[in-house]
Amino acid sequence: MTFQAWPKIPRFENESFYFTEKLDGTNACVAFHADGSYHVQSRSRIIAPGDDNFGFAGWVAANIDDLRKLGEGYHYGEWWGLGIQRGYGLGEKRFSLFNTQRWNDDNPNRPACCSVVPTIRAATLADARQQLIDNGSVAAPGWIKPEGIVMFSKQAQTLYKSIIDK
Repeated sequence: MTFQAWPKIPRFENESFYFTEKLDGTNACVAFHADGSYHVQSRSRIIAPGDDNFGFAGWVAANIDDLRKLGEGYHYGEWWGLGIQRGYGLGEKRFSLFNTQRWNDDNPNRPACCSVVPTIRAATLADARQQLIDNGSVAAPGWIKPEGIVMFSKQAQTLYKSIIDK
């Protein structure tokens, strides 16, 4: 028999949360491999132009030189806008990366063709929700029905979502 300790429980008082706007589009990912190859995926499968997810694979192919700045790894985001879910009143589709810590405005390597999900500056989930309810979407100013909030727990390294309008 082997001893197995109970895991240490982090103190909630020391927790840090980050809030971002939950965009209503479709989950997307472009992955770059060590050998220079890449693949494109939706939430549930590998996609390619012609066997696509709202045109994301085709968009990746058209923007591949710029997207290579992302570097090796899996780069997840939301593919949203024209013709996808609520559309946000946009005339185009956009790819917004989820990793706000890495791909913020200070990162010179972020591809010009990508945005990042907007960070909501708030102390609590209730405050973050109220900001979106009162002011509408940060990602698409003027859109008054944002979908919700994503909350990242720094200690637990876990994401939670809170829906405002589905």
